[in-house]
Amino acid sequence: MSKISSKLLALGLLGTLGSVAAACGSSSTNASSQSTDWATAKSATAGGGMNALIAAAKKEGTLTVTTLPADWANYGTIMKDFTAKYGIKITDVNPEGSSQYELDSIKSLKNTTRGPDVVDVGPSFALLGDQEGLFAPYEVSGWNNINPQEKAADGTWYYDYGGYISIGYNASQIPIPPTSFQDLTNPEFKGGVALDGNPTQAGAAFGGVFAAALANGGSLNNIAPGITFFQHLAQIGNFVPIAATPAAIQSGQIKASIDWDYLNVAYQKEAAGKVDWKVVIPSDGLYASYYCQAVSKYAPHPAAARLWEEYLYSTQGQNLFLQGFARPVLLSSMVSSGTVNSGFLSLLPAVSGSAQFPTQAQLTAAKQVVLSQWSSVQG
Repeated sequence: MSKISSKLLALGLLGTLGSVAAACGSSSTNASSQSTDWATAKSATAGGGMNALIAAAKKEGTLTVTTLPADWANYGTIMKDFTAKYGIKITDVNPEGSSQYELDSIKSLKNTTRGPDVVDVGPSFALLGDQEGLFAPYEVSGWNNINPQEKAADGTWYYDYGGYISIGYNASQIPIPPTSFQDLTNPEFKGGVALDGNPTQAGAAFGGVFAAALANGGSLNNIAPGITFFQHLAQIGNFVPIAATPAAIQSGQIKASIDWDYLNVAYQKEAAGKVDWKVVIPSDGLYASYYCQAVSKYAPHPAAARLWEEYLYSTQGQNLFLQGFARPVLLSSMVSSGTVNSGFLSLLPAVSGSAQFPTQAQLTAAKQVVLSQWSSVQG
């Protein structure tokens, strides 16, 4: 699942977020699930409480999602756990889509039973979808514990998990570990450096370009050096326009993958015994970002959509993101409250220094530059 990044100035480091994650809502059943229009309910409390929401979601029996591959941020386990907990079947229409695909799916399939109930998109796409009126406001039970910088004020989207751009590499093919973007220009990387998709559509790839810009004289106001870097990488034959996948990594086709750290670490785990895959966070281009949750305004299963969000922002759901090596938005508060799984936390890659987070305006401008200039990169 690839997505592009934008929206809001996040806090200095991933992990200095929020406060204590709240328990999963009220148990009041003053309003029955039969009398609630969950398509317009802006919170579980407004619909009669969690019991009413659970009953309505179970009655719907189905949740439709898209662009949630099983090996992305532990979504395979998360979806299985949700189904086991509530008995609601999840259909992932296109696990290998992109953030743009998710928005397009809402528009093309609205008012049908096949449209996505929820989306998980990069912040710039959350902003775009919000501007296009595609999302329904909904505040999860722990809403007040999500920092203002991490959500839309009207509840149309909110951060869920994030990570750092990293370099995963095949240590059998690359004996000297790369520690910077500059190292990727070395001859041993010829024909083997990949992004996770196309940065005009894919958030992980866009993050890779932004990180490369920071490593090559660019700034949050200037992503162009990142494009120039990949132009050079392509000219010397090191960059290949192949999306990073576990299969490509295990086949040896990709020598290095510029991707979110939680994905590269997941690839490392999956490739154990097949490929000696290692992960570093480059010293010269420290860049981090979150993805965002949103409920579709046209969700065919509106109660299940809202129950899914409640689950993701519960302690259980947040810890499952952490199990997938992603930093959940409520990580800091979970550490403070003692509800974080310390075993999962210990597996996160080490980070030295402070991450840089672009503002909404900076990301919007960067996205336009990538859209207009990426075609110049030849692989």
